[in-house]
Amino acid sequence: MEPTFFCDAMLGGLSRWLRAAGYDAAYEYGIDDGVLVARAHRDGRILLSSDGGIFERTLVRDGLVRSLFVPRAMGTAAELRFVLGSFSLPLRDPRCMTCGGALSLVPKEEVRGEAPPRTFERVEAFYRCGRCGKLLWYGTHWQRIARVLTGAVNGAEP
Repeated sequence: MEPTFFCDAMLGGLSRWLRAAGYDAAYEYGIDDGVLVARAHRDGRILLSSDGGIFERTLVRDGLVRSLFVPRAMGTAAELRFVLGSFSLPLRDPRCMTCGGALSLVPKEEVRGEAPPRTFERVEAFYRCGRCGKLLWYGTHWQRIARVLTGAVNGAEP
């Protein structure tokens, strides 16, 4: 079964990178620690946190919520490398970096008028998020993202 994550308020950037790596990673800015732990428990998500106090909460301390302490002062790419390595996770097909929803290929003609005109002319494959409906495609920025992802699974410094 594919692991899912819930990142605390300090790890919003990590949640986006986990989504790019193909994992569903929830994140809610400003969420109360108690609510965060309860939702991770309810949804069966692995809790990722850099806040030592969260690990003293009963559900986490007693192992009812799987969790991982992500050391502070790591860059986001190093956090990603740490989490992927801690769980021996491979790269998967990316998910929506906004909400973590699964992406589905959509016929190019279906997005005419929705995709920017220059993008529509240059790109052949478009994807739609099944959760938020956002239209996505592999743009030139994806080359940099792919390098960081590959480095994270290979243990390389970004």
